[in-house]
Amino acid sequence: MIGIVSPGAMGAGLGGALRHGGARVVTTLDGRSERSGRLAAAAGLELLGSLDDVVAAARVVLVVTPPGAARDAARDIADAARRTGARPLVADLNAVAPTTVASIEATLAEAGLDLVDGSISGPPPGVRPGARVYLSGARAGEVAALPWRDVRPILLAGPNGRASAVKMSTASVYKGVTAVVAQALRAADFHGVLDEVLADLGETADPGAIAVAATKAARFVAEMREISSAQGAAGLTPALFEAFAEVYAEIAATDLAAGHPEDTPRDVPAAEVVRRLRRR
Repeated sequence: MIGIVSPGAMGAGLGGALRHGGARVVTTLDGRSERSGRLAAAAGLELLGSLDDVVAAARVVLVVTPPGAARDAARDIADAARRTGARPLVADLNAVAPTTVASIEATLAEAGLDLVDGSISGPPPGVRPGARVYLSGARAGEVAALPWRDVRPILLAGPNGRASAVKMSTASVYKGVTAVVAQALRAADFHGVLDEVLADLGETADPGAIAVAATKAARFVAEMREISSAQGAAGLTPALFEAFAEVYAEIAATDLAAGHPEDTPRDVPAAEVVRRLRRR
């Protein structure tokens, strides 16, 4: 049995992919939103009453939370393991820096739990194909061997932290470019040259991608800071992604951030996107 913490769009999607592969997948909606309930139901996940129930029932627990909640999730799972006496393998699949992975690993180890470091690249299964799950650590092969459907597990040799290092590098490009384009269009709008900038950028400017990213901007703030930490640890300036955290914080406070990714059309006109990016 596999447990999911927590069943947002990606967590529910991964759970659904495993269920379609033949696994029994459980989660809890304790403390979760009505949207999570809809996503979990659509993915066919079994609902248990609490995190304690999930930790007690599952042999593997996959953790897919917003980056800013990763440490708290590890503490909650460790506490649940102490209360129940269960010892599932925990795979943290969050977008966090390797230093955060080390902190999570230490928290879980205090409760006798082993960690597999993981990261996700691509859309949630069920949205479109192509999701990849990078895995590292001594027991990563056990997570790779789960019955994934429409998800490609990629094993990395070496210790925990390597899978997250992949995510920190790839997300810096994917989400950094989106932030740059959003800033460019906002500045162009202010100066009255939006049409000219859109024509010059061509396919580089994807208003639909900005609209979808805006609905996730609040969680991207913490992710940008995790990327900043990862780059700082590499001896690089952390200032670039600290600034991107500010960009996404601004976007999160605009009208464009309302709603959910799955409800946001990709064919939103650029002028509408920019209008809704204006500060309230």
